[in-house]
Amino acid sequence: MGQGIFRSSYFYDLSTVKYTPEQRNAVEKLIKTEPMVVFSKSYCPHCVSAKQLLESHDVDTATVREINYEADGLETQAILYQITGQKTVPNIFVGGGHIGGNDHLHKLAKSGQLKEVLDRHKIPNSFPSPSQILGDGAHH
Repeated sequence: MGQGIFRSSYFYDLSTVKYTPEQRNAVEKLIKTEPMVVFSKSYCPHCVSAKQLLESHDVDTATVREINYEADGLETQAILYQITGQKTVPNIFVGGGHIGGNDHLHKLAKSGQLKEVLDRHKIPNSFPSPSQILGDGAHH
């Protein structure tokens, strides 16, 4: 079903959205137990960009939650805001740690740091390492 346009986060101050302790516990458990979680909205171009970046580098083990299809998607986004201070999606976590949104994901990928984070959490990927990006110093 989804949350509907009038239950969209666009119309709400996320700090005023009420949710139950059980809802917060469920979100926190997902973040802590899944190697990688992407909270997304199917129509969001920034979410699409983040998911395409991951897919194009063979990250297929991420748990993707399309919160616009979930009845409690607004509550999920409010919980994420309380946890991270980030109001927008995508909201990305690796190994229980907050990565950020699309821009930060792309910056980490370009620097090679994303590969290091994914490798540390044993998430298969084909991102280049920092040494591959910066060059290994060899002369060709």
